[in-house]
Amino acid sequence: MTGPRYPSLIASLPETVPFVGPEVQERARGAEFDARLGANENVFGPSPKAIAAMQAGAADIWKYADPTNFDLRNALSAKIGCTPENLIVGEGIDGLLGYLTRLLVDKGDAVVTSDGAYPTFNYHVAGFGGVLHKLPYRDDHEDLAALLDKAAEVDAKLVYFANPDNPMGTWVGGAEIEAALDRIPDGCVLILDEAYIEFAPKGTAPDIDFDDPRVIRFRTFSKGYGMAGARVGYGIADPALIRAFDKIRNHFGMNRAAQAGALAALGDDDWLAKTVANVDEGKAEIGRIAAQNGLTALPSATNFVAVDCGHDGDFARRVLASLIDQGVFVRMPFVAPQDRCIRISAGRPQDMQAFATALPVALDAARNAG
Repeated sequence: MTGPRYPSLIASLPETVPFVGPEVQERARGAEFDARLGANENVFGPSPKAIAAMQAGAADIWKYADPTNFDLRNALSAKIGCTPENLIVGEGIDGLLGYLTRLLVDKGDAVVTSDGAYPTFNYHVAGFGGVLHKLPYRDDHEDLAALLDKAAEVDAKLVYFANPDNPMGTWVGGAEIEAALDRIPDGCVLILDEAYIEFAPKGTAPDIDFDDPRVIRFRTFSKGYGMAGARVGYGIADPALIRAFDKIRNHFGMNRAAQAGALAALGDDDWLAKTVANVDEGKAEIGRIAAQNGLTALPSATNFVAVDCGHDGDFARRVLASLIDQGVFVRMPFVAPQDRCIRISAGRPQDMQAFATALPVALDAARNAG
C-alpha cells in the first residue's frame, strides 16, 4: 500500500502555519481570553450596514459568488479613482499574496523582504520554491532603499514592503516611496502592503500611477472595516498584471455574503471615521498604560501599538506568557531587536482595563523569573 508522492520541494518544507490562532491557545489554557488584542483585529467591528448586508445575503448563499467581483470592483474603482481593470479582489491579502507568488515566482527565484516582516508572505515564497533574502529593520522601520538595492543585487522578482508596517506600526511618508520608484530593478515588482492605510496619517499613501507595472498595492477589509473573518482583500495594479491573475486564481474563492458586506462597508464613511477615532483613543490608552509602567510605546500608524519592554526578547517573551496566562491575548515581533517589544491591538475600554490590570503583574513575573 502506498500513499501520496510529494514533490521534493513540498517534502522538504516544515509542517507549520505562520500563526498560532487565539482559539488554539484558548483550548490549551481551558478558558477564553478576557481581552483579544493580539491578532490586530478591529474589535470595534464592521459597519451595521455591512452586518445587515451579510445577513440578507445569507439567504442566497446557495449561489456561487460572482467570480468577477463586478459590483465590488466597480465600487472600489469609484472610491479610489482607478478603473475596475486595475483591481483584483481575493480572499484577503494573504490569499492575494499567495496568488501573486504563484504567478511570478519559480523555483530558485530571488525574493526580498525584511527580517521579521509579515511571515505569511515568506510562507508562500517558500511553498513555491523561491529564495528569500531578508534584510534587517533600520530604527524599527523597514528599509526600502536597502531592500531595493538588495533586489538589484540578487535579481529579485518581488520586493515586499509594508507601509504602515506590521509588527512595529511604523511608517514612511508616501513621498519617500514615490522617490524610490526609479530604484526598482527591471523585471522586479514592488509589493506595497497597505493593510493599515485607513489608520495612517494623511500623506502616507504614495501617489503612484495605477498603470505603473512596477508596483502592486494590497489593501483589505480586515482592519479599518472590521471584517477580518470575511476574508476580503484587493490589489491595485497595471491591468496586464491584474488580468494575469485569471490564469491561476480560484475564481469562485470569494464568499458571496462577504462580497455584499464589503460593498456595504465601503459606502459607510461615517462608521469608518468612528472606528478610526475609537482606535486612536485605544492607542492613546495603550501609551498611557505603558508609560505608567515605565515602558515606551512606539508611534503607530496602525490599529496596534508596539510597546518596548526595555530588555531583550527573552524578557518580552516572559511578559507575553504572563499576559496570556492572565487571559490577555497579545503577540510580539519574532526577530531581534524588534522582539524586545510586545504588540497590543487597540481595544474597547474593558479590553484596555484588562491589559492595564495584567501588565504590572506580567512585568513583575518577568523580572522575578530573570
